[in-house]
Amino acid sequence: MKTQQHENPVTVMSLDDLAALADYSLMASLKCDPDASEDGIDHEPRQVFSGHYVPVKSTPIESPEYVAHSHSFFHELGFDDSLAQTDDFVRMFSGDLSQVPEPMSKVGWATGYALSIFGTEYTQQCPFQTGNGYGDGRAMSVLEVVIPNRNGGRRWEMQLKGGGRTPYCRGADGRAVLRSSVREFLAQEAMHALGVPTSRSLTLYVSKTEKVQRPWYSEGSRSHDPDMMVSEPVAISTRVASSFLRVGQIELFGRRARKHEHPEAMAELEAIVLHLIEREYADVIDQSLNLEEKVVLLAREFRCRLTSLVANWMRVGYCQGNFNSDNTAAGGFTLDYGPFGFIEAFHPYYQPWTGGGEHFSFWNQPIAAERNFEMFCTALRPLLTDDDDALPQLDEIRTGFAQVMQQEVEAMWAAKLGLESFDEALFNELITLMVHTPVDYTLFFRELSNLPGGPDDIEPLKKSFYTDASHATVSKPPTYATHPQELEQLWSSWLTKWQVHIVNASASPDEIAAQMKRVNPKYTLREWMLAPAYQQARLGDYAPIKALQAVMAQPYDEQSKEVEQQYYRLKPTEACEIGGLSHMSCSS
Repeated sequence: MKTQQHENPVTVMSLDDLAALADYSLMASLKCDPDASEDGIDHEPRQVFSGHYVPVKSTPIESPEYVAHSHSFFHELGFDDSLAQTDDFVRMFSGDLSQVPEPMSKVGWATGYALSIFGTEYTQQCPFQTGNGYGDGRAMSVLEVVIPNRNGGRRWEMQLKGGGRTPYCRGADGRAVLRSSVREFLAQEAMHALGVPTSRSLTLYVSKTEKVQRPWYSEGSRSHDPDMMVSEPVAISTRVASSFLRVGQIELFGRRARKHEHPEAMAELEAIVLHLIEREYADVIDQSLNLEEKVVLLAREFRCRLTSLVANWMRVGYCQGNFNSDNTAAGGFTLDYGPFGFIEAFHPYYQPWTGGGEHFSFWNQPIAAERNFEMFCTALRPLLTDDDDALPQLDEIRTGFAQVMQQEVEAMWAAKLGLESFDEALFNELITLMVHTPVDYTLFFRELSNLPGGPDDIEPLKKSFYTDASHATVSKPPTYATHPQELEQLWSSWLTKWQVHIVNASASPDEIAAQMKRVNPKYTLREWMLAPAYQQARLGDYAPIKALQAVMAQPYDEQSKEVEQQYYRLKPTEACEIGGLSHMSCSS
């Protein structure tokens, strides 16, 4: 699942070079909030009743210091690595747009969106209890560029996370702390290298003087929720994507059109849907089609991308944690790394976020995706009310989500197991064994990838077995084997059945092993790896971040023995059940 890097025909050596590529499509084609101020001084919580965006002036962090940038993404964009530490680049991407060269805008923009949780619309959490206060509370886009490539050009939107308050801040301080910024920076890097569609990391800067208070866990705490307030350095990370349009954003305008909240509601819905198609689906949706045809195709294409995305999440052991509609990119990629986690000791209902619940757990991600897709289709419906053919087509696409999702997930499991087709009985037996042992998700599938054509010997798989009771994720039913020898016999029996599939396959065992290693990574980003990196970063030592960045850039590769000893191992016992390592709040 390695990603292909492409040489770029342009080299960006300075901020002036980057400015020459600026092209602000969202602000040029969509409607500004009519109540917004032109200068972007709009930092107090307020209701936004109409318009697609609010111009906002970002709030720079004090005394910014370079932490890291994505070398691979810089290369892909054609940016010279030295650019990340130049004064004007640091100034801009730490929030100070006051001196950017023309035609760059000195004001960024924030957007509103609706909130749905597992398919239920919410307005009460909005401070005004109307739903008109949800949106980008501390994230603001500051630039769109079109980067030339062999196909003409590709548009990228650059967004500061932690760039200060917006009208959607709901009373918060608009800042992100170094801890959460390091997590998101490295997660985006890792997910891209894993071959999972994602927003990308560009840069990470920290303030040498500015701090904010956040609830977090004391050292060694086993508390469910944070048990103390800590003073943390503020940081700004720049994340980049083809757009930052969310399902919740389309949903906001769909709700307003459905309820006839203002005279321009339907026109605003149509405008943002057409903008979404132009930004994310122009290569698959013919611009000459009429609106209704485009909307139906949009739903079908998004269904394809969303089902594939969630299957990929599960393939690499990723759990989004907070999979609301406002955290779902309408372009079909991973967005907004808040309380995410990579599963360790396997349990289907793994959930790293203390506020998430089982509905957003690892195993339920396909169901949560279906709920978000239903809200997306509901948002599109007002555009099709006058078309007797289009509405049934949309409903058919919506009701077909579960079947398409199941096909994607079964194909994924078959690939992880090296099978030509999904075997439900074999799979169910495996999952039961994985839970009751328990096993480390990443290590198990990688070790299994070495076994096609070999003897029915489970010894290599034991490298992934947790034996300490603190790693157990469920209580074992009395009817299940509890004696280690009994469990080993069950594993041997399962391995024999699996090897029969391998022997009878059309591909050779070596070919199957190679294929399995392309979908089963050797390295994934664990919280017990991340915590030392952000803890050292607070002390001004960024080497652990760069070390993790290098390892996670090649997650499928066999790396050095030193890397393997440090990162290819079971979760340390001392990290189990510890707040911030095994579970966390959404505080960031």
